[in-house]
Amino acid sequence: MANKQWSHDNSATQHIYHHLSIIIIYHHVKIELRDKTALLSGVTYEQSLLATTALTPPLLTRIGGSDGFHTLATLFYDRVFDDKENPWFLGIFASSTKSEAVDNQYRFLLQTFGGEALYKEKKGKYTRLVGRHANYKITTDAAERWVVHMNGAIDEHEELKQDEEAKEYLKMYFRFTAFYIVVASVYMKNDQLSGGVQIDSGRVW
Repeated sequence: MANKQWSHDNSATQHIYHHLSIIIIYHHVKIELRDKTALLSGVTYEQSLLATTALTPPLLTRIGGSDGFHTLATLFYDRVFDDKENPWFLGIFASSTKSEAVDNQYRFLLQTFGGEALYKEKKGKYTRLVGRHANYKITTDAAERWVVHMNGAIDEHEELKQDEEAKEYLKMYFRFTAFYIVVASVYMKNDQLSGGVQIDSGRVW
């Protein structure tokens, strides 16, 4: 009886240690990814958080509420889909219509910056931003081009034109995020990919 109890306790202890080891490894990987992203993008992880933590009133108010984020997504994708001089970049978005792309980004931005959880409502519990882009083979050149268009959309946004603080913080957030996807994608496994290069049934991805 004692041996059975010891075996049970030992198994439980090993399970706990295994779980803790995974947590520690995951923590170190996250730090490594953030450090690599900072080197590549010139923006630190801490700086990328300013758009969500340091603005008073918050960005959701300053940009004009949910409509303001929809405007930003529309301005951004107008630029992307008009980028005919860079077909290699436009090709990344080939599996989505512009209206779908706008809707997905709008939902993500609204949820990220304190609004309704519309992205979760459509995509499920987890954001999985890296996984949703992994099949697209996002390069540093693509990240730079993405940032060019987003910066242009931010500068064009009527609610943000005179808000230098919000623009600065938002641009740092997007630059870090774009390059984080590049850096983190090398860690993705095939069963973690989401979105893909094909249109999923129902286009819900």
